[in-house]
Amino acid sequence: MKILAVSDRVVDHIYCSNLRQKYPDIDLVVGCGDLPLYYLDFLFSALEAPLVYVRGNHDKAEQYLADNRVITEIEGATNLHGRTANIEGHLLAGLEGSMRYRPNRPYMYTESEMRGQIAKLIPRLLLNRQRYGRYLDVLVTHSPPFGIHDKPDLPHTGFKVFLTFMQLFKPRHLLHGHIHIYRQDTITETKHLNTIVTNVYPYKVLEIE
Repeated sequence: MKILAVSDRVVDHIYCSNLRQKYPDIDLVVGCGDLPLYYLDFLFSALEAPLVYVRGNHDKAEQYLADNRVITEIEGATNLHGRTANIEGHLLAGLEGSMRYRPNRPYMYTESEMRGQIAKLIPRLLLNRQRYGRYLDVLVTHSPPFGIHDKPDLPHTGFKVFLTFMQLFKPRHLLHGHIHIYRQDTITETKHLNTIVTNVYPYKVLEIE
């Protein structure tokens, strides 16, 4: 499966009329948060590939499309937060948001709140295990795990519970955004236990067997 994963910034190189010619064989588009829905909707339509996404801490519940329609979700796509999906035999799950650094804001969670979100997801993962012999292949998040690609300030600190998640459920890949890259020598891919953790900012094309 060839994946176009995007996060945090609209990129002119792919927000263009000849996107399909540049990337003719994308099987799945993955949004890792903090992106306007019109951008995700464009990628979804232009590539004619399934789209799954999670929200980031700067996302708004209601957004405008290019034709000025107000939407809260992208029709035909999958908001993956707290859900699982089977796409061409690949099992995916998603967790939105960042560490909570402001009160009463959507798409922000304390460690305990994120543990609660994962607890709601566990029955779906157990069902995957029963049906397919494994919990999942790809976890899609906005924030990174604690200590992997994150930063010391609270808004950009990763979730410790993601480390436990990887230990228990053994996804082969974790795709995240949230951490902006300014230097070419910044590490964006790290192996942790059985999981390859990848910062997709602002976009990456990945092949997953």
